Amino acid sequence: MSDTIRQLAESLQQAEHVTVLTGSGISADSGVPTFRDPQEGLWAKYQPQDLASPDAFLKDPDFVWQWYQWRRKKVLSVEPNPGHKALAELAHSHPSLTLVTQNVDGLHQRAGHEDVIEFHGNIHRNLCLDNGHMMRVEDYPDKPPRCRICDSLVRPGVVWFGESIPETALSRSLAATRKAELFIAIGTSATVYPAASLADLAREHGATTAEINPQTSDMNTVDIAIRARAAEALPALLVAYQGR
Repeated sequence: MSDTIRQLAESLQQAEHVTVLTGSGISADSGVPTFRDPQEGLWAKYQPQDLASPDAFLKDPDFVWQWYQWRRKKVLSVEPNPGHKALAELAHSHPSLTLVTQNVDGLHQRAGHEDVIEFHGNIHRNLCLDNGHMMRVEDYPDKPPRCRICDSLVRPGVVWFGESIPETALSRSLAATRKAELFIAIGTSATVYPAASLADLAREHGATTAEINPQTSDMNTVDIAIRARAAEALPALLVAYQGR
């Protein structure tokens, strides 16, 4: 067990309030393709940024819907990894741990985490384009269905490029970060705002900051840096935290 894992476990034991931010790195350990990974098959010649936007959906809703169908199937074909499971157990063990995720795949919930602040929505939910009515979609047709309330097109319930973070998710994340004594960023490149600013906010309010990421990210200086995959580091952190 590394010294940095022990150091983070001690900080976790001492902190009354902990806020954790996860990014695509933790889901990549399950095999979920990140937005930086090359697309596959039919989608290989497209950039995700060109498909994940309101303009793209308005231009060709059928095409964008089918791309999200492909991504949904990819997500459902994988399972939560040991990092997801260890983090869920840490949340059950710690009296006040708030999880904020940039991921839309629902793997934290499938791993047993009961309360997840979803910064960018959830790919398994749907809402209508015009009024935001939440819609349950059965059997996922090849074309976006119509809202049963207002008849507008139904779209994936995720935050697209150019859209704002849902107000409730943002306010809860900011509140949890301001009161945290320990802030841990896991598997995030810290390039997408406003999530990327949470570590700075935590530091401004006196928190110890930590990062678990195999590569150096764009985060400013952190107090504890663990250069390892989440699927490896989090189970070790759980063991150290529980004193086993």
